[in-house]
Amino acid sequence: MAQGDALFRGATPLAVRMRPASLDEVAGQSHLLRPGSPLVALADPGRATTGAVSVILWGPPGTGKTTLAQAIARTSGRRFVELSAVTAGVKDVREVMQEAMTQRDLYGASTILFLDEIHRFTKAQQDALLPGVENGWVILIAATTENPSFSVISPLLSRSLLLTLQPLTDDDLGILIDRAVSDARGLADAVRLAPEARAALIHLASGDARRALTSLEAAAAMPDAPDDGESPLVTADHVAQAVDRALLRYDRQGDEHYDVISAFIKSIRGSDADAAMHYLARMIEAGEDPRFIARRLVISAAEDIGLADPQALQIAVAAADAVAFIGMPEGRIPLAEATAYLATTAKSNAAYNAINAAIADVRAGGFGRVPVHLRDAHYAGAKRLGHGKGYVYPHDLDVGVATQQYLPDELRGRRYYTPTSRGVERDISARVEKIRRILGD
Repeated sequence: MAQGDALFRGATPLAVRMRPASLDEVAGQSHLLRPGSPLVALADPGRATTGAVSVILWGPPGTGKTTLAQAIARTSGRRFVELSAVTAGVKDVREVMQEAMTQRDLYGASTILFLDEIHRFTKAQQDALLPGVENGWVILIAATTENPSFSVISPLLSRSLLLTLQPLTDDDLGILIDRAVSDARGLADAVRLAPEARAALIHLASGDARRALTSLEAAAAMPDAPDDGESPLVTADHVAQAVDRALLRYDRQGDEHYDVISAFIKSIRGSDADAAMHYLARMIEAGEDPRFIARRLVISAAEDIGLADPQALQIAVAAADAVAFIGMPEGRIPLAEATAYLATTAKSNAAYNAINAAIADVRAGGFGRVPVHLRDAHYAGAKRLGHGKGYVYPHDLDVGVATQQYLPDELRGRRYYTPTSRGVERDISARVEKIRRILGD
């Protein structure tokens, strides 16, 4: 087969040509494809005339929602009807339902209705699906990239199984890319793929199979055939030119992963918002897990900022929650907001140092007995032992602080928390000194 024939077979994109013909060819989503699972049962031709539960497939783009539906259609023997919520309306849904009932009553045929982007359907349009799903006229396979709890009506959710798809792993993407290069439906070995190019395609895809195959198809058209008769070699430079993206030297399991996150955190600690934003961009573009970035921001807020600005931790946690809720690429915005705030606010590691010093004392055996007046006096015999005797309740005092000992005798006078004079801790420092004078330490 000529190179041109393999690379440009009609106008059909490589990602479409390489759609699996059966569930056995599906890469990834193994948690949904175990023997006996609802999707496997749907694809079983032996069950094509029996009822099956409707499912809603929720996951990021390129994780295989359409692929799974079409693979089920090819192997199940059921009628398959596909609608897109972008173009279909209530009239189209009702026509599908009517035809499904006709096919069932006349021929005993079961119908699968695949509805892509169901989150784009209005409540009224989703209501039109209910009779068919509830009465078994159709088996609905609905796909969405939006959280179904907010985008799908409750009656439809309660009548369907919600299945969550995960972004493809690097290994999954590698399998797809290798198959596309060699398979007769794909490039049929019309090109060779350099290891660096393969790694670049995987990193650029960020768990999206469609993006990986689209990038591969574009890169495969870049190299010229060599004079030695070998098939053209696709290099990392070809990938960069094809997708118009600079390739970052970044291994999510290797040194670059740790070097960049280290530079990111140290830039925040050093109050350089521009450098921190640069390293954030590098991680995002390299396909770093945004949850990993968010976790490091939370740690930074607690370790490097602490009580100099107590709001920093709240902002970092809110960014982590936002990333988990909305995903990428929009998740880059709360990550950037948190990064800018943490980099530019006041810094203090006093709380971090305090807990480390306290833990060091405890590990060294410096813990001592709890003072008698602080011990629990609720259980039987406690008062006879003197527990709680002499304890002064701070709320009974005007100043709210009692002159009494809290640390064990062995550690009396020990200082762990030493507030800085930066940010909110400036006020905290003054209060701490007043409190320690009252306590008599």
